[in-house]
Amino acid sequence: MGFDVPGDAYDRYMGRYSRPLARQFVDLVGVAAGQRVLDVGCGPGILTGPLVERCGAESVAAVDPSPPFVAAARERFPGVDVRAAGAESLPFADDTFDAVLAQLVVHFMADPVAGLREMARVGRPDGTVAASVWDNAGTSGPLEDFWRAAAQVDPAVHDEADLAGAREGHLAELAIRAGLRDVSSTSLTVSVRFASFEEWWSPYLLGVGPAGSYVASLDPPARLRLEESCRRRFPDGEFEQGGTAWVVVAQA
Repeated sequence: MGFDVPGDAYDRYMGRYSRPLARQFVDLVGVAAGQRVLDVGCGPGILTGPLVERCGAESVAAVDPSPPFVAAARERFPGVDVRAAGAESLPFADDTFDAVLAQLVVHFMADPVAGLREMARVGRPDGTVAASVWDNAGTSGPLEDFWRAAAQVDPAVHDEADLAGAREGHLAELAIRAGLRDVSSTSLTVSVRFASFEEWWSPYLLGVGPAGSYVASLDPPARLRLEESCRRRFPDGEFEQGGTAWVVVAQA
């Protein structure tokens, strides 16, 4: 899947989009000082940071199944309880957290319904469970240009459109199936400025996520064809690229 990589590689690849998303996500959920919160699928700590700013490190816990990401999150946030675990089996007691958040994680869960159910289990009865997934099945996700360019040179390429929660409304469907209550859905959009095409393209060479794994699987000529296909989608010089994520907020 491409997540057994250093935390800095994730920062360069997805952090450029997920960092501004994290702040919007925390605002939308209404995380506040005095709450005990859990970051599910924390990666190297993109969402963990804003949670620590709001609640203090001693009130934040985080889990991720990737050893390099766990190590990175522990180094960056030494006061946070960071554990190696998947969403489907969270190592916490029932009714522990006021808010349980999963940013850009549900679509990579082995069993999304089980993962969301676990998030509800460790949340307090009046607590909040929230999750976000990029619009990978529509036209507004931040990876849209990459996968469209890939399909032009490789029509058989398998993109991320069929992942859980990637299409509008599906994340809410999964939350309801998991037994979450008072499920509401919305979207959040970020915009990222790039100084050049090379700044946009180079993180795809780091092997992160499905896109990075796909690039790594190509031989040099095929990789060059993909790069040129991507380049044709952007202007010379500076440009902006947006990204929209589907979001659900519910009660545990």
